[in-house]
Amino acid sequence: MKINATTVSLTVPDVTASAEFFTGHLGFTKTAAADGFASLSRQDGACDLVLLQRGTEVLPADQRDQRAAGLILAFTLTGIEAAERKLRDQGVEITMPLREEPWGERLFQITDPNGIVVQFVEWTTPAHA
Repeated sequence: MKINATTVSLTVPDVTASAEFFTGHLGFTKTAAADGFASLSRQDGACDLVLLQRGTEVLPADQRDQRAAGLILAFTLTGIEAAERKLRDQGVEITMPLREEPWGERLFQITDPNGIVVQFVEWTTPAHA
């Protein structure tokens, strides 16, 4: 099996709010949109996002009223301090400040208007290594 791309589909109450957040702050561009739907991608190919309006009929009946919950959308990057500073300068609330875990993970989190937790991770060599 060869996977050619990764797309994460999220069901949210307000597609426009999430689309504006991801395009305005995280470098995504809107590639397609319709009422209750937006497809977003990044030029670097890191990940595509599909945002679906909660309750939309394109979803199976048992999934229509669900929303993205209990999910952390994580992106691995380099230059984590600069990324956090840029988001702060843009007025994005940092919902979990930058920290370093003992196993070598540096991370911080933000949350979009629909409650989607976005985590940024940079891997380092653990201090005890």
